[in-house]
Amino acid sequence: MPRPARALAVLTALGLLTACADQGGGDGGTAAAPADYPTEEIRLLVPYAAGGPTDLTARAYGASLEEQLGQTVVVENLPGGSGAIATQELIAAEPDGYTLSLVTAGTLVLTPLANEVGYSKDDVTPIGVMSEVPSVLAVGADSEYATVADFVAAAEQQPGVLTVGVPGASTPQGIELQRLAGEYGVEVTAVPFDGNAEMTTALLGGNVDAVLINASSDVTENIDAGQFRPLAVSTEERLPWLPDTPTLAESGFPELTLSGSTFGLAGPAGLPEEVVTVLEDALRTAHDDPAVVEQVGEEYVTGEFRGAGELQEVLDRTQEVYEPLLGG
Repeated sequence: MPRPARALAVLTALGLLTACADQGGGDGGTAAAPADYPTEEIRLLVPYAAGGPTDLTARAYGASLEEQLGQTVVVENLPGGSGAIATQELIAAEPDGYTLSLVTAGTLVLTPLANEVGYSKDDVTPIGVMSEVPSVLAVGADSEYATVADFVAAAEQQPGVLTVGVPGASTPQGIELQRLAGEYGVEVTAVPFDGNAEMTTALLGGNVDAVLINASSDVTENIDAGQFRPLAVSTEERLPWLPDTPTLAESGFPELTLSGSTFGLAGPAGLPEEVVTVLEDALRTAHDDPAVVEQVGEEYVTGEFRGAGELQEVLDRTQEVYEPLLGG
Protein backbone atom coordinates (compact mmCIF):
# COMPACT_ATOMS: atom_id res chain seq x y z
CA MET A 1 0.00 0.00 0.00
CA PRO A 2 1.41 3.43 -0.93
CA ARG A 3 0.75 5.33 2.30
CA PRO A 4 2.30 2.80 4.72
CA ALA A 5 5.29 2.50 2.38
CA ARG A 6 5.75 6.26 2.33
CA ALA A 7 5.29 6.45 6.10
CA LEU A 8 7.91 3.73 6.61
CA ALA A 9 10.36 5.54 4.35
CA VAL A 10 9.84 8.81 6.21
CA LEU A 11 10.27 7.16 9.58
CA THR A 12 13.40 5.34 8.46
CA ALA A 13 14.94 8.57 7.21
CA LEU A 14 14.03 10.35 10.41
CA GLY A 15 15.60 7.56 12.43
CA LEU A 16 18.89 7.93 10.56
CA LEU A 17 18.91 11.71 10.82
CA THR A 18 17.93 11.90 14.48
CA ALA A 19 19.52 8.82 15.96
CA CYS A 20 20.56 10.72 19.03
CA ALA A 21 17.23 12.46 19.54
CA ASP A 22 15.17 11.65 22.60
CA GLN A 23 12.49 9.68 20.67
CA GLY A 24 12.99 6.18 22.06
CA GLY A 25 12.48 4.67 18.58
CA GLY A 26 15.53 2.39 18.41
CA ASP A 27 13.74 -0.98 18.22
CA GLY A 28 11.62 0.00 15.19
CA GLY A 29 8.60 -1.99 16.43
CA THR A 30 6.11 0.85 16.77
CA ALA A 31 5.49 3.83 14.52
CA ALA A 32 6.58 7.24 15.73
CA ALA A 33 5.12 10.48 14.41
CA PRO A 34 7.04 12.31 11.68
CA ALA A 35 8.34 15.61 13.04
CA ASP A 36 6.71 17.50 10.17
CA TYR A 37 3.23 15.92 10.43
CA PRO A 38 1.06 16.43 8.48
CA THR A 39 2.61 16.22 5.03
CA GLU A 40 -0.38 15.00 3.02
CA GLU A 41 -4.17 15.11 2.70
CA ILE A 42 -6.27 14.15 5.74
CA ARG A 43 -9.56 12.26 5.50
CA LEU A 44 -12.24 13.28 8.00
CA LEU A 45 -14.99 10.67 8.08
CA VAL A 46 -18.56 11.49 9.09
CA PRO A 47 -20.76 8.56 10.21
CA TYR A 48 -24.00 10.18 9.02
CA ALA A 49 -25.40 11.64 5.82
CA ALA A 50 -24.61 15.10 4.47
CA GLY A 51 -26.75 18.02 5.59
CA GLY A 52 -27.14 17.19 9.28
CA PRO A 53 -25.38 18.44 12.43
CA THR A 54 -22.51 15.96 12.26
CA ASP A 55 -21.77 16.99 8.68
CA LEU A 56 -22.00 20.69 9.54
CA THR A 57 -19.71 20.28 12.55
CA ALA A 58 -17.14 18.23 10.64
CA ARG A 59 -17.00 20.71 7.76
CA ALA A 60 -16.68 23.73 10.05
CA TYR A 61 -13.86 22.19 12.07
CA GLY A 62 -12.33 20.62 8.96
CA ALA A 63 -11.94 24.03 7.31
CA SER A 64 -10.21 25.41 10.40
CA LEU A 65 -7.93 22.38 10.72
CA GLU A 66 -7.04 22.66 7.05
CA GLU A 67 -5.99 26.27 7.52
CA GLN A 68 -3.93 25.53 10.62
CA LEU A 69 -2.27 22.33 9.44
CA GLY A 70 -1.56 23.47 5.89
CA GLN A 71 -3.00 20.32 4.33
CA THR A 72 -6.31 19.58 2.62
CA VAL A 73 -8.93 18.06 4.93
CA VAL A 74 -11.44 16.03 2.90
CA VAL A 75 -14.75 15.47 4.68
CA GLU A 76 -16.23 12.12 3.62
CA ASN A 77 -19.76 11.04 4.59
CA LEU A 78 -20.11 7.29 5.23
CA PRO A 79 -23.63 6.86 6.65
CA GLY A 80 -25.20 3.60 7.70
CA GLY A 81 -25.20 1.01 10.44
CA SER A 82 -25.78 3.57 13.21
CA GLY A 83 -22.28 4.86 12.59
CA ALA A 84 -20.66 1.44 12.18
CA ILE A 85 -19.64 1.84 8.52
CA ALA A 86 -17.56 4.96 9.13
CA THR A 87 -16.12 3.60 12.38
CA GLN A 88 -15.07 0.33 10.74
CA GLU A 89 -13.31 2.39 8.06
CA LEU A 90 -11.58 4.40 10.79
CA ILE A 91 -10.27 1.49 12.82
CA ALA A 92 -9.00 -0.28 9.69
CA ALA A 93 -6.91 2.76 8.74
CA GLU A 94 -3.22 3.19 9.50
CA PRO A 95 -2.70 5.04 12.81
CA ASP A 96 -0.73 7.77 11.07
CA GLY A 97 -3.04 10.76 11.51
CA TYR A 98 -4.27 10.81 7.93
CA THR A 99 -7.63 9.17 8.62
CA LEU A 100 -9.76 10.71 11.35
CA SER A 101 -13.47 10.60 12.13
CA LEU A 102 -16.16 12.53 13.88
CA VAL A 103 -17.35 10.19 16.63
CA THR A 104 -20.14 10.08 19.17
CA ALA A 105 -20.89 7.92 22.18
CA GLY A 106 -23.62 6.37 20.05
CA THR A 107 -21.25 5.21 17.33
CA LEU A 108 -18.47 4.08 19.67
CA VAL A 109 -20.40 2.69 22.64
CA LEU A 110 -24.06 2.01 21.93
CA THR A 111 -23.68 0.54 18.45
CA PRO A 112 -21.06 -2.03 19.60
CA LEU A 113 -23.15 -2.89 22.67
CA ALA A 114 -26.26 -3.47 20.58
CA ASN A 115 -24.67 -5.12 17.52
CA GLU A 116 -21.76 -7.29 16.44
CA VAL A 117 -19.72 -4.68 14.60
CA GLY A 118 -16.18 -5.84 15.32
CA TYR A 119 -15.01 -2.86 17.36
CA SER A 120 -15.35 -1.08 20.69
CA LYS A 121 -14.51 2.37 22.02
CA ASP A 122 -11.03 1.06 22.82
CA ASP A 123 -10.27 0.74 19.08
CA VAL A 124 -9.96 4.52 18.64
CA THR A 125 -7.75 7.28 19.97
CA PRO A 126 -9.77 10.25 21.30
CA ILE A 127 -8.54 13.71 20.30
CA GLY A 128 -11.14 16.13 21.67
CA VAL A 129 -14.71 17.41 21.78
CA MET A 130 -16.05 19.54 18.93
CA SER A 131 -19.62 20.28 20.00
CA GLU A 132 -22.51 19.12 22.17
CA VAL A 133 -26.06 19.00 20.83
CA PRO A 134 -29.17 18.25 22.90
CA SER A 135 -32.12 16.34 21.47
CA VAL A 136 -35.69 17.50 21.02
CA LEU A 137 -38.89 15.48 20.67
CA ALA A 138 -40.75 17.26 17.89
CA VAL A 139 -43.84 16.82 15.72
CA GLY A 140 -44.92 18.49 12.51
CA ALA A 141 -46.80 21.80 12.53
CA ASP A 142 -50.09 20.11 11.63
CA SER A 143 -49.77 17.33 14.22
CA GLU A 144 -52.72 16.63 16.50
CA TYR A 145 -50.31 16.52 19.46
CA ALA A 146 -49.90 19.98 20.96
CA THR A 147 -47.93 18.92 24.03
CA VAL A 148 -45.74 16.08 25.22
CA ALA A 149 -48.62 15.04 27.52
CA ASP A 150 -50.87 14.67 24.47
CA PHE A 151 -48.29 12.56 22.69
CA VAL A 152 -47.65 10.32 25.70
CA ALA A 153 -51.38 9.83 26.30
CA ALA A 154 -51.85 8.71 22.70
CA ALA A 155 -48.89 6.34 22.96
CA GLU A 156 -50.31 4.80 26.13
CA GLN A 157 -53.68 4.27 24.44
CA GLN A 158 -52.08 2.72 21.33
CA PRO A 159 -48.88 0.93 22.38
CA GLY A 160 -46.40 0.68 19.54
CA VAL A 161 -48.59 2.50 17.01
CA LEU A 162 -46.97 5.94 17.10
CA THR A 163 -43.73 6.17 15.13
CA VAL A 164 -40.71 8.24 16.16
CA GLY A 165 -37.77 8.86 13.84
CA VAL A 166 -34.30 8.49 15.35
CA PRO A 167 -30.79 8.86 13.81
CA GLY A 168 -30.09 5.11 13.99
CA ALA A 169 -31.53 2.31 16.12
CA SER A 170 -28.59 2.11 18.51
CA THR A 171 -28.07 5.85 18.93
CA PRO A 172 -28.77 7.49 22.31
CA GLN A 173 -32.13 8.59 20.92
CA GLY A 174 -33.04 5.04 19.92
CA ILE A 175 -31.97 3.59 23.26
CA GLU A 176 -33.83 6.28 25.19
CA LEU A 177 -37.05 5.23 23.43
CA GLN A 178 -36.35 1.68 24.61
CA ARG A 179 -35.99 3.05 28.14
CA LEU A 180 -39.24 4.99 27.68
CA ALA A 181 -40.98 1.67 27.12
CA GLY A 182 -39.02 -0.42 29.61
CA GLU A 183 -38.95 2.00 32.54
CA TYR A 184 -42.13 4.01 32.00
CA GLY A 185 -44.39 1.71 29.99
CA VAL A 186 -44.78 4.16 27.09
CA GLU A 187 -44.24 2.16 23.91
CA VAL A 188 -43.59 3.79 20.54
CA THR A 189 -41.98 2.39 17.40
CA ALA A 190 -38.55 3.80 16.65
CA VAL A 191 -37.83 4.31 12.95
CA PRO A 192 -34.07 4.63 12.26
CA PHE A 193 -32.71 7.06 9.67
CA ASP A 194 -29.20 8.05 8.58
CA GLY A 195 -29.30 11.57 9.97
CA ASN A 196 -31.25 14.78 10.49
CA ALA A 197 -31.87 15.45 6.80
CA GLU A 198 -33.69 12.14 6.30
CA MET A 199 -35.58 12.54 9.57
CA THR A 200 -36.71 16.03 8.63
CA THR A 201 -37.99 14.85 5.25
CA ALA A 202 -39.86 11.99 6.91
CA LEU A 203 -41.50 14.23 9.49
CA LEU A 204 -42.49 16.96 7.04
CA GLY A 205 -43.80 14.28 4.68
CA GLY A 206 -45.96 12.72 7.37
CA ASN A 207 -44.06 9.42 7.27
CA VAL A 208 -43.45 9.43 11.04
CA ASP A 209 -45.52 10.88 13.88
CA ALA A 210 -42.56 12.51 15.63
CA VAL A 211 -38.78 12.65 15.74
CA LEU A 212 -36.32 12.50 18.62
CA ILE A 213 -33.68 14.51 16.83
CA ASN A 214 -30.49 16.44 17.48
CA ALA A 215 -31.61 20.03 18.10
CA SER A 216 -28.97 21.48 15.80
CA SER A 217 -29.30 24.66 13.77
CA ASP A 218 -31.18 22.97 10.91
CA VAL A 219 -33.82 21.79 13.39
CA THR A 220 -34.10 25.09 15.25
CA GLU A 221 -34.57 26.80 11.88
CA ASN A 222 -37.53 24.51 11.22
CA ILE A 223 -38.87 25.28 14.69
CA ASP A 224 -38.50 29.02 14.12
CA ALA A 225 -40.20 28.69 10.74
CA GLY A 226 -43.16 26.88 12.31
CA GLN A 227 -42.46 23.61 10.47
CA PHE A 228 -41.60 21.68 13.65
CA ARG A 229 -43.43 21.86 16.97
CA PRO A 230 -41.06 21.01 19.86
CA LEU A 231 -42.70 18.96 22.61
CA ALA A 232 -39.79 18.32 24.97
CA VAL A 233 -35.99 18.55 25.20
CA SER A 234 -33.50 16.01 26.52
CA THR A 235 -31.50 18.29 28.82
CA GLU A 236 -31.86 18.31 32.60
CA GLU A 237 -32.88 21.97 32.49
CA ARG A 238 -34.76 23.97 29.85
CA LEU A 239 -32.72 25.35 27.02
CA PRO A 240 -32.33 29.15 27.04
CA TRP A 241 -33.07 29.20 23.31
CA LEU A 242 -36.23 27.05 23.70
CA PRO A 243 -37.49 28.44 27.02
CA ASP A 244 -41.12 27.44 26.48
CA THR A 245 -40.31 23.80 25.74
CA PRO A 246 -40.34 21.54 28.82
CA THR A 247 -37.72 18.90 29.50
CA LEU A 248 -38.52 15.20 29.38
CA ALA A 249 -37.45 15.10 33.03
CA GLU A 250 -40.07 17.65 34.12
CA SER A 251 -42.64 15.89 31.91
CA GLY A 252 -42.53 12.79 34.08
CA PHE A 253 -39.43 11.00 32.75
CA PRO A 254 -36.58 12.03 35.09
CA GLU A 255 -34.16 9.38 33.82
CA LEU A 256 -34.39 10.31 30.14
CA THR A 257 -31.62 12.91 29.97
CA LEU A 258 -29.03 11.06 27.88
CA SER A 259 -30.22 11.43 24.29
CA GLY A 260 -28.09 14.45 23.48
CA SER A 261 -24.92 14.00 21.43
CA THR A 262 -21.30 14.87 22.09
CA PHE A 263 -19.45 15.18 18.78
CA GLY A 264 -15.77 14.37 19.09
CA LEU A 265 -12.73 13.84 16.90
CA ALA A 266 -10.80 10.56 17.00
CA GLY A 267 -8.24 8.53 15.11
CA PRO A 268 -7.54 4.80 15.03
CA ALA A 269 -6.09 3.10 18.10
CA GLY A 270 -2.34 3.51 18.38
CA LEU A 271 -2.21 7.06 17.06
CA PRO A 272 1.23 8.40 18.06
CA GLU A 273 1.17 10.79 20.99
CA GLU A 274 2.93 13.46 18.93
CA VAL A 275 0.15 13.35 16.32
CA VAL A 276 -2.53 13.51 19.02
CA THR A 277 -0.84 16.58 20.46
CA VAL A 278 -0.73 18.34 17.07
CA LEU A 279 -4.39 17.55 16.38
CA GLU A 280 -5.58 18.37 19.90
CA ASP A 281 -3.85 21.76 19.74
CA ALA A 282 -5.38 22.45 16.33
CA LEU A 283 -8.80 21.40 17.59
CA ARG A 284 -8.44 23.74 20.57
CA THR A 285 -7.70 26.64 18.22
CA ALA A 286 -10.66 25.69 16.00
CA HIS A 287 -12.92 25.60 19.05
CA ASP A 288 -12.13 29.28 19.66
CA ASP A 289 -12.33 30.24 15.97
CA PRO A 290 -15.23 32.71 15.51
CA ALA A 291 -15.95 31.27 12.06
CA VAL A 292 -16.33 27.77 13.53
CA VAL A 293 -18.49 29.01 16.40
CA GLU A 294 -20.74 30.90 14.00
CA GLN A 295 -21.08 27.96 11.62
CA VAL A 296 -21.66 25.29 14.28
CA GLY A 297 -23.74 27.56 16.53
CA GLU A 298 -22.64 29.30 19.70
CA GLU A 299 -25.13 27.27 21.76
CA TYR A 300 -23.43 24.01 20.71
CA VAL A 301 -19.78 24.93 21.27
CA THR A 302 -18.87 24.47 24.93
CA GLY A 303 -17.41 27.48 26.72
CA GLU A 304 -14.16 25.71 27.59
CA PHE A 305 -12.34 23.35 25.25
CA ARG A 306 -12.48 19.68 26.23
CA GLY A 307 -9.60 17.60 24.95
CA ALA A 308 -8.69 13.95 24.55
CA GLY A 309 -9.08 13.09 28.22
CA GLU A 310 -12.52 14.66 28.47
CA LEU A 311 -13.75 12.87 25.34
CA GLN A 312 -12.50 9.59 26.82
CA GLU A 313 -14.49 10.35 29.98
CA VAL A 314 -17.69 10.84 27.94
CA LEU A 315 -17.20 7.46 26.27
CA ASP A 316 -16.38 5.70 29.53
CA ARG A 317 -19.38 7.23 31.32
CA THR A 318 -21.74 6.24 28.51
CA GLN A 319 -20.44 2.67 28.60
CA GLU A 320 -20.96 2.55 32.36
CA VAL A 321 -24.60 3.70 32.10
CA TYR A 322 -25.72 1.75 29.03
CA GLU A 323 -23.83 -1.54 29.25
CA PRO A 324 -26.16 -2.98 31.93
CA LEU A 325 -29.21 -1.83 29.93
CA LEU A 326 -28.06 -3.45 26.70
CA GLY A 327 -26.80 -6.62 28.34
CA GLY A 328 -23.24 -6.13 27.14
